Amino acid sequence: MAPEDERIALFLDYENLAIGARDGLGVSPFDFGPVADALAERGRVVTRRAYGDWSAFDEDRRLLARAQVELIEIPQRIGGSRKNAADIKMAVDAIELAYERGFVTTFAIGTGDSDFTPLMHKLREMDKRVIGIGVQSSTSKLLPAACDEFLFYDRLPGVEGRAVTSRPARRRPGAAAPSEPAAPEPAPAVEREEPPAAADPDLDAVVTSTLAGLARATDGPVRASTLKRAILRKDPTFDEGDQGFRGFGELLRHLENRGVLALAPGTAAGDPEVAFPENASAEDEAFALLAQTVRDLQGAGGPPQLSGLKDQMRKREPGFSEKRYGFSNFLSFARAARARDLVTMEWDEGRGDYQLRAS
Repeated sequence: MAPEDERIALFLDYENLAIGARDGLGVSPFDFGPVADALAERGRVVTRRAYGDWSAFDEDRRLLARAQVELIEIPQRIGGSRKNAADIKMAVDAIELAYERGFVTTFAIGTGDSDFTPLMHKLREMDKRVIGIGVQSSTSKLLPAACDEFLFYDRLPGVEGRAVTSRPARRRPGAAAPSEPAAPEPAPAVEREEPPAAADPDLDAVVTSTLAGLARATDGPVRASTLKRAILRKDPTFDEGDQGFRGFGELLRHLENRGVLALAPGTAAGDPEVAFPENASAEDEAFALLAQTVRDLQGAGGPPQLSGLKDQMRKREPGFSEKRYGFSNFLSFARAARARDLVTMEWDEGRGDYQLRAS
């Protein structure tokens, strides 16, 4: 479905987003503009609703009203207890809208609360596309996997965060003040640093492994739009902008220039066909590395086993990954080398593993 055909219903768990942006990014009041812009790029937003206790967000209420967001008042404090009424009301309204407005194709759910995971699963069961929106530091790890696409608010263009310093502890009433209070030093203006990630995604591996899977599953050519949707199904948080590319097409052209894949004009303008290059010199070098590693190990202590061979190759070439060349696992890569008559593979019953020899 083309982005211009998508009709989006936006539901915001506003308290979760606003507090997450304030505590994690230093953004207060919550800036709705970047969210509106990101959704406008994906389709036409036909419903905008935000749920919260607006007595606690007076300035936010005015800004949202100017942005044509319908404000749903949910008092959060009844007596001395705190209720979860906003979550329940928002989930009920989303399901009701899904049934009553069949023309709505996409639901954008703004929250970091894992309690909304069942809602997202149910909407997808109803054949609705689900886009999640949340602040990275306050978003449950369960949410992105429940969505078709997940947008971290921190990464949206136009979000200007800053470092958030811890607030000084309040002095108890009656406690003696320090004899020589130190004058507070002004906090230096610094840019907010991104939270540490486990590792940056290997773009070559992400794109090529997905492309290989699509090529095996379909008989015809793979289009760029189909490839992007498949990558998002694998990792809803994928965003080529995180790696410095302004669009998915720019990323594909970068990989084409490096010889990782090949592009050809497609049936639709701006949606090229993507395939593996016929003359893959990088792939040939990878197979040559495998053959040379087997040859070296064979000469040193007999034919090597398949297990551990990949680690030996990485000692020689730290960046090696069979997924960069479209292979789902290292065994498939070794079998491809055998098909090219570079190595032989024999099953060793005693060790329960393959033994390889250089041809």
